Amino acid sequence: MSEIAIQVNHLGKHYRIGAMREPYGTLHDSLVSLVQAPFRALSGNGLRGAKQDFWALQDVSFQLNEGAVLGIIGRNGAGKSTLLKILSRITEPTTGRVELSGRVGSLLEVGTGFHPELTGYENIYLNGAILGMTRAEINRKLDEIITFAEIEKFLQTPVKYYSSGMYMRLAFAVAAHLEPEILLVDEVLAVGDAAFQKKCLGKMGDVAKEGRTILFVSHNMNAIQRLCSRCILLEQGHITAYGSTADVVSQYLAMGRLDAAPSTWIDASRLSRRGTGQVRVEALSYSSDDPTLAQRPYPKGPLEFMLNVFSDNARTISSLAVTIYDKFSTKLVNVDTLASGESVPLNQGSNLVRVRIQQLNLNPGQYIVGWWLGEPIGAEYDYVEAGLHLEVIERQRERQFGIRPASDGIVPCDFQVTRVD
Repeated sequence: MSEIAIQVNHLGKHYRIGAMREPYGTLHDSLVSLVQAPFRALSGNGLRGAKQDFWALQDVSFQLNEGAVLGIIGRNGAGKSTLLKILSRITEPTTGRVELSGRVGSLLEVGTGFHPELTGYENIYLNGAILGMTRAEINRKLDEIITFAEIEKFLQTPVKYYSSGMYMRLAFAVAAHLEPEILLVDEVLAVGDAAFQKKCLGKMGDVAKEGRTILFVSHNMNAIQRLCSRCILLEQGHITAYGSTADVVSQYLAMGRLDAAPSTWIDASRLSRRGTGQVRVEALSYSSDDPTLAQRPYPKGPLEFMLNVFSDNARTISSLAVTIYDKFSTKLVNVDTLASGESVPLNQGSNLVRVRIQQLNLNPGQYIVGWWLGEPIGAEYDYVEAGLHLEVIERQRERQFGIRPASDGIVPCDFQVTRVD
């Protein structure tokens, strides 16, 4: 039976927010403040800033056996990074207890544990020492670290001159190769190109196969699904789901998205989004062309979106994109005016914009729709990753050709099978 590597019992982290520190004052300021104090008390303005209690984590409990890989997911501000900082002993918990069995290696932020004035070579030894490694252990792994990080030419350069991608490559290489029993990783895939992200995933998979314990925080649902057998969903500092990765990821992706019937206008104002808001989708609807299906989309049929787009000024935007994802956030369909070279002119105020997909090459199933409005360089007006739940259904006439599970594959295609004599 596997030994327990991480035991977390009723963990909580409390902060006081909203209070402003009083500036240092002169004797004159103090005398004036003394005279004004009774009047401030009468007017109710005696507090410079109201203090508020904020629990970043509250009553969090779980355990992780040696050799297991646990995913931690949740929205921004859910408490994921706070949890990892407590496990890394960077932050002390307010309540509860954490028990760790073995040496801990952590990769929490770009450049954590690096000294900006030291070279990459020197920081390998510094970071290794912070992780508790001896010089002999670091020497044994040095060549592997340098090869993995792909920064041989810059080893003698101070890391303050590194790009964020170079920082991350070196930091991950050190943390992954110095063989801690427990590896804590926070959004390592947020920086770096696709090839390096793939290499990171492969290395974490190798680390897991070696029997070491990994706690992995990420917004990349494909990576979570690939690496983690079990997963925790954090929401406002609480564990709201803990179980198989597929079930927890599905619950996370369902959070905050809108469900509506076809040809019905949907209010998009309450969706989680980012961007300047100078241009934004305030409402939308979708439909197909088959009245017998109540305008619901079907494989190889058309799919049309109507967007009510607000703009604070008359302008032309070069990129309006509508994206369809599967339940694991894999991008399946992306229609973008930038690719077609068709800019979108907008009047000040509300604009009605039609986006039509001529043939929807998706099999029956559940999908998620998001959108992005902006410019490729310099402007992100409105980005909603998971805005709308979309169901693609199978038409009756297509069922007569045989028994095919609706979930069999993603992309439908025409095909022909013949015997060649």
